[in-house]
Amino acid sequence: MKALVLAGGSGTRLRPITHTSAKQLVPVANKPILLYGLEAIAEAGITEVGIVVGDTADEIQAAVGDGSKHGLTVTYIRQDAPLGLAHAVLIARDVLGDDDFVMYLGDNFILGGITGLVDEFRSRPVDAQIILTRVSDPSAFGVAELDASGRVVRLEEKPSEPRNDLALVGVYVFGSAIHEAVRATRPSWRGELEITHAIQWLIDHGRDVRSTVISGYWKDTGNVTDMLEVNRLVLEHLDGAVRGTIDEASQIIGKVRIEEGAEVTGSRIVGPAVIGANTVVRDSYVGPFTSVSEDCRVEDSEIEYSIVLPGSSVTGVRRIESSLIGRSVEVTPAPRSPASHRLVLGDHSKVQISS
Repeated sequence: MKALVLAGGSGTRLRPITHTSAKQLVPVANKPILLYGLEAIAEAGITEVGIVVGDTADEIQAAVGDGSKHGLTVTYIRQDAPLGLAHAVLIARDVLGDDDFVMYLGDNFILGGITGLVDEFRSRPVDAQIILTRVSDPSAFGVAELDASGRVVRLEEKPSEPRNDLALVGVYVFGSAIHEAVRATRPSWRGELEITHAIQWLIDHGRDVRSTVISGYWKDTGNVTDMLEVNRLVLEHLDGAVRGTIDEASQIIGKVRIEEGAEVTGSRIVGPAVIGANTVVRDSYVGPFTSVSEDCRVEDSEIEYSIVLPGSSVTGVRRIESSLIGRSVEVTPAPRSPASHRLVLGDHSKVQISS
């Protein structure tokens, strides 16, 4: 079995972060989200991986390399434009051959990995196996309709009026029949070759399509809220460790990982939290569910439930929370201006002004 990982796309919902960085490389707990998927693939016993890349190909290749450090052999497949998931399968035909394969969306996160899904497919192969989960806004996803026996009878991509709340999770397992299906697929109203249409083709032609409904944790990390939520979840499973230096005036509470070269002075850090290598935290408070990347500076500030990317500084600011701060950002207080109130009051008025 092989794997096809999709790491193209423009990441519009994560702008402005993704104006200068691949969305799959935004870190949670100081590790790019893409690497969690690659590790899950390796843990499932898959070693040959094709990665579909777009405009951010150089960044993705720099982060992943040839895959050897993750126990993988990686081939990069260039997609000139984001033309849909089925298009990604179409252009990966030479790499995939006739082997069964997992298709994994590189900005998705599944707690517990995919080993169980892969083992189930290996023990009972079908033409396609999809994962479903219940979501609050199914119109933002591909939606599956099941019959009374639980068999998939219909799929629809981002329906304006969803028939139910069962959304497709961004992990699929396919047999070789999917290649015929994607060749038969025509562009949708979005101008893309939809993988839901290809799977529907399999269903319509009597092929065996199996679904599994999961209740575990899954996130499409396409927006800031979901990134912060995945960061929270990963940090909850963090093992604390101190590899940097902490002075006697500092207080570390709970599970906190402080990487090599980091310096913490006169500060309070409440875990779960991670402080990246060569980062300086001085006279500050770092609260739970915060990931501060390498080469950062947090000074005379408070930050909680946030992600700070490499090379950034937060100085003299109270208070930051629920934030995603990009690379090489400087956050400082605004210049103080005299406080004043301009009033035109009629006779006998009564006015209350907060001081």
